[in-house]
Amino acid sequence: LFFLCGIAFFPGYNALLRYEGFENDSSLDFWCNVCGSDIHPVGWCATSGKPLVPPRTIQHKYTNWKAFLVKRLTGAKTLPPDFSQKVSESMQYPFKTSMRVEVVDKTHLCRTRVAVVESVIGGRLRLVYEESEDKTDDFWCHMYSPLIHHIGWSRSIGHRFKRSDITKKQDGHFDAPPHLFMKVKEVDAAGEWFKEGMKLEAIDPLNLSAICVATIRKVLADGYLMIGIDGSEAADGSDWFCYHATSPSIFPVGFCEINMIELTPPRGYAKLPFKWFDYLRETDSIAAPVKLFNKEVPNHGFHVGMKLEAVDLMEPRLVCVATVTRIIHRLLRIHFDGWEDEYDQWVDCESPDLYPVGWCQLTGYQLQPPAPQSSRDNQSSSSKQKKKAKSQQYKGHKKMTSLQLKEELLDGEEYSFLQGASDQESNGSASYYIKQEP
Repeated sequence: LFFLCGIAFFPGYNALLRYEGFENDSSLDFWCNVCGSDIHPVGWCATSGKPLVPPRTIQHKYTNWKAFLVKRLTGAKTLPPDFSQKVSESMQYPFKTSMRVEVVDKTHLCRTRVAVVESVIGGRLRLVYEESEDKTDDFWCHMYSPLIHHIGWSRSIGHRFKRSDITKKQDGHFDAPPHLFMKVKEVDAAGEWFKEGMKLEAIDPLNLSAICVATIRKVLADGYLMIGIDGSEAADGSDWFCYHATSPSIFPVGFCEINMIELTPPRGYAKLPFKWFDYLRETDSIAAPVKLFNKEVPNHGFHVGMKLEAVDLMEPRLVCVATVTRIIHRLLRIHFDGWEDEYDQWVDCESPDLYPVGWCQLTGYQLQPPAPQSSRDNQSSSSKQKKKAKSQQYKGHKKMTSLQLKEELLDGEEYSFLQGASDQESNGSASYYIKQEP
């Protein structure tokens, strides 16, 4: 049976619906995914030969339901008649199974390797590394992730690449066309540009809750940079990570301080609280120029407290119930409901790994619910056991590093700077600063 409903509240893909005739009575409101098979435009029942039947609890309210509905529908809006077709078309994705791509090597972040698309769900790709005989060595990411590229990308920019032992393509496998991949903004590296050895602040790809002291280790073509986290780098550079110059995950020196974010100093660095001036002198290095960083802030509309579905980027096959807890310009602090704060992640507002409420239901992707109470009780003890040195595995258990530094406030009189945005000032142009020598 079907009846007319009005939308009372509409977050994400889910709508809180109320049957017509209940007026201000919200006791029987219910949630429904508007892209599901139970939702139809007004008029669908008439064209499909289905009866419109009011709920039993309110059947007595009106003797002439037809007149009531005509009055309610006059001037009302409904879904377009081809809504279900549009939903179906939006679920068609350009990436297909058996396509070959280059993707980050989860065991050696400094290089890429060939992988094959095994499945596509909601634009998320399960990639199986080409040399995986049993197809268990896989990696999940969105089709617009900055971690995947067309075949030949690594060679074109000078990025490290693990050559496959497979001498020729397997039957049915074919290279994904380059136009399918997310395009990065073109940059002009002819003038003043990033140089090897310059210091900056960067989100640690192995601990996404931390923004760390970092160094540019290599400058590649087309605006790409190899970044190393100071004090945590492997001797062979196998954990260097590739960020584009326009990436929202790298920041100028001083970004954390002006925005009241804890900056993670190099591991083993003894002079705490950490001061950039001292560190630059001690390491005989310079800060990357502020003007080279991406300072665009879209009017994203996120607010603290909003719920969403977010990928656990340390276990990227998982999409979890999450909450926005901080907003710094375009940077969002994502908290996974039911888990401790050390599992939080800094994520860009335009990340392809953030989804509206109801996305998993729409696409058929499994949503991870908040951790049950029993898991919460065990978090403290288990996290203590797992607080080890950084793993070089990009996929796996989260790195359990607790941030022990207190936020260092500006000395004010020694430095000149531009004031950054507070948590409430989520939109508008970003302001960055660099401390000046006294």
